[in-house]
Amino acid sequence: MLKIIQVTDLHLTPPGIQHVGCDPRQRLDAAIASINAEHADADLVVITGDLAALGQATAYQQLRECLVELRLPFRLCLGNGDHRARFRAAFPDVPADESGFVQSTVQIDGQHLIFLDTLAADGSHSGELCDARLSWLKHRLDEIGAAPVLLFLHHPPFPIGIPLLDSLALKSPERLASVLAGRNIRHMFFGHLHRAIAGSWNGIPFSVLRSTVSQFSLRLGVDPAARCLEAPFYAIALVSPESVVVHFHDYTYEGPVFEYSPVPAVIVDDESIAYTFQQANAS
Repeated sequence: MLKIIQVTDLHLTPPGIQHVGCDPRQRLDAAIASINAEHADADLVVITGDLAALGQATAYQQLRECLVELRLPFRLCLGNGDHRARFRAAFPDVPADESGFVQSTVQIDGQHLIFLDTLAADGSHSGELCDARLSWLKHRLDEIGAAPVLLFLHHPPFPIGIPLLDSLALKSPERLASVLAGRNIRHMFFGHLHRAIAGSWNGIPFSVLRSTVSQFSLRLGVDPAARCLEAPFYAIALVSPESVVVHFHDYTYEGPVFEYSPVPAVIVDDESIAYTFQQANAS
């Protein structure tokens, strides 16, 4: 079974600068420590964009220092908080396509993983897949043929019901939909939204993940949007020929953990069994 860790929206800053009330590097260090300790058997870690908060070179240096501690292979995608040239200067060995976009593929355990670069050319917060990037994607899908594909990108191509975020989605989503139509896309993994969301788009299952820093509050249909400090997540995707299962892990949780005892079956005729169980587990 293929095991993939997804982390997203790091929003790293220069040393000593917080982002929306927390230290982004501290949050990323904690995620990496948790991944190393709990998921050392994973095949790959994918970070789906907004590596930096404002694309500063010193933020990418922070990312380099953090990733030295990660004991697993990784792939990096770009988001609207990133600066492509500064990122590539800091990570010259990261795979890129012939046009210089940070796009690549890898095959693991029979699954084809594709990583897209949706950073807009004008630096806007909305996502973009230009002709060159879509052409690259089409050629990769042609090469892959009928084999299963997992697709990773920062910007979602659909609305989620939060007006601000819907205004900052991938532009011209119908162009991406046209390229993906009829392909064996098993799952799409996004960042950008700072919320845990799952569903399907044009019949393709997807999942979205909380950031390692701040989140967007669940204010459906409401302007203005609001930020909050709900717990950060990373995701663990377990991929087999039959299924894609995505777990969301609150890696900063420090509360109690209780051993679990199975409850009696509810169809037991003798109600005293239920009372006995509840009294024994009341503490």
